[in-house]
Amino acid sequence: MINQDTINKIMDTVRIEEVVGDFVSLKKRGTSLIGNCPFHNEKTPSFHVSVTKGIYKCFGCGKGGDSLGFIMEHEKYSYPEALKFLAQKYNIEVEEKEETPRDTEASHARESLYVISLYAANYFANELWTGEEGRSVGLSYFKERGFREDIIKKFELGYSPDQWDALLLSAQRAGHKEEFLERTGLSIRNDKGKLYDRFRGRVMFPIHNFTGRVIGFGGRTLKTDKNVPKYVNSPESDIYHKSNVLYGLFQAKKAIREADNCYLVEGYADVLSVHQANIENVVASSGTSLTIEQIRLIGRFTQNVTILYDGDAAGIKASLRGLDMILEEGLNVKVVNFPDSHDPDSYMHKVGAGAFKTYVENSRKDFILYKADILLKEAGNDPIKRAGIIRDIVESIAKIPDDIKASVFIRECSHLLQVEERMLLTEMNKMRLAKFKKTGNQQQNRQAYPQQPYAQDGPPENLFDDNAGQEQGTSPDDDSLQEYEIVRLLLAFGHELVSWDNIDNMYIGSFMMQNLSDVTFEDEICRSIIDNYKQEIENGHLPVASQFIKNEDRKIADLAITLSTSPYTLSENWYNKHQIYVRDETVNLKATILGGIFHLKKRKVDRILLGLLQEIKAETDSLNQEILMQRYAYIKNVEREISRFLGSVILK
Repeated sequence: MINQDTINKIMDTVRIEEVVGDFVSLKKRGTSLIGNCPFHNEKTPSFHVSVTKGIYKCFGCGKGGDSLGFIMEHEKYSYPEALKFLAQKYNIEVEEKEETPRDTEASHARESLYVISLYAANYFANELWTGEEGRSVGLSYFKERGFREDIIKKFELGYSPDQWDALLLSAQRAGHKEEFLERTGLSIRNDKGKLYDRFRGRVMFPIHNFTGRVIGFGGRTLKTDKNVPKYVNSPESDIYHKSNVLYGLFQAKKAIREADNCYLVEGYADVLSVHQANIENVVASSGTSLTIEQIRLIGRFTQNVTILYDGDAAGIKASLRGLDMILEEGLNVKVVNFPDSHDPDSYMHKVGAGAFKTYVENSRKDFILYKADILLKEAGNDPIKRAGIIRDIVESIAKIPDDIKASVFIRECSHLLQVEERMLLTEMNKMRLAKFKKTGNQQQNRQAYPQQPYAQDGPPENLFDDNAGQEQGTSPDDDSLQEYEIVRLLLAFGHELVSWDNIDNMYIGSFMMQNLSDVTFEDEICRSIIDNYKQEIENGHLPVASQFIKNEDRKIADLAITLSTSPYTLSENWYNKHQIYVRDETVNLKATILGGIFHLKKRKVDRILLGLLQEIKAETDSLNQEILMQRYAYIKNVEREISRFLGSVILK
């Protein structure tokens, strides 16, 4: 187990914007950083990172937490694994206590798959550079293909000897279990129960995950036997899901952010060649057809994709089929077509790195116009084929979610296709309407069975909207909104000193607890936070927001995160352009704090008065009725005092 001092050092060192920024492209908005949420599909950013508070919050799906929670959620790591990941990122030495065998086995089961994958990658690389067969066959192949040594080392390329059990025996000698070799697909068990290596006599391409850990392999045979598959890839495993992986993303993610563009190629060798041309923002679809998950992965770093696919007819048509999905996800797509049926790999080695880079940068075309040009040439003067192609192109445009972009492409294609713009618009609207009708039943089903008011065990997004309760299905008698506001004020200002009414040496948190001693909180999570806050103060400690944000109770942590963040930021233009001053709640903390307390108390008092009125109406004994009326009059006076501060008008 990791000792507490090491955990504290890790948590004190990590910076939320750096941790999340490795996975999400963040842009500054007001006091927060925003980006597209990595936990659900979205086209408009609702994922917020607060640098000052060290937390993230998605106002779309409700997920939130600190740096450690983000790594655990995103990478599906256990608590110790996430701590070790952060320690490695910040070069912090991890000191551990001895674990029981059961603890070790549970926490290391998944880790063992990473360990054996890394061992295999190192083994293959060592064989390539030092093994006799590796140097004469594998290294010679890469050098004949024109790859420099720095590129070979950068991508940790290797060679698997042409033997049935070379890796298996080496791993066993190093103390690795057969179970994990088999679970990662590095070894296969035959019908007789004997294990043997999956990759034999192949040059090896390690596949890395988002954070740089080896999760799988692609192996290319160097044999000319047609019965031997050219490429063999790792099977699906607990750590490798090929539809969610882009080859080269770990090496490319920084360059993609900086260039605000991602080059997409087909194969491993294409990625190496483009890197060798000093273009690092390039990834490949790992030997599979492009998937929605891969497109969304790119969308977390940039909204611009440039396709570098094979220049042959089959390659062009294959790329056209897959690119509509990219349009549907709202990304901008350009295409580079290579001459003489070249692919990126062959063209780079033919013309050299400099000429390749120049060609790629100068030859990009918008996908829609490229598609129209290619298909029109194929159709020639055949009117039936041209009509079909026009529908095909309009169908692609109809998939673009941005109406402005779609209208621009309609106008461009109108000139190119020599068809009236109005007709193309009509056809596009028909297609969109058909799609809308197709999904209409699903929408109706979702509306017929709405979600519970507080998804993710937390408050709704429009938490402080006066009408939020009724819209979310919350009872008008529910005090939860006011109770959430009290908790929010405690988290935001509880650690500051009271600066009004000549009150000295008292923190706002203590002041609020004193003034709420007569209030019972109905919301279970709010009550837990308030009780915890009171207990801490009684023990001589002033709680801070981070204690609740990092609380072991997930419900308390989620509510604290939600109340500590906001999806909205006040624009500076209110004052800079319109000279409209919007008062900040920190300017008059007395009004802010007392306002929160008295609004909650007024809600409680109103409900007491309502209950008393009902009791008075139901009471038949005149003496009891008089006692109830006296109590009602006393509570009514309390309400007047509260309302006088709030500026409300009370009916007598």
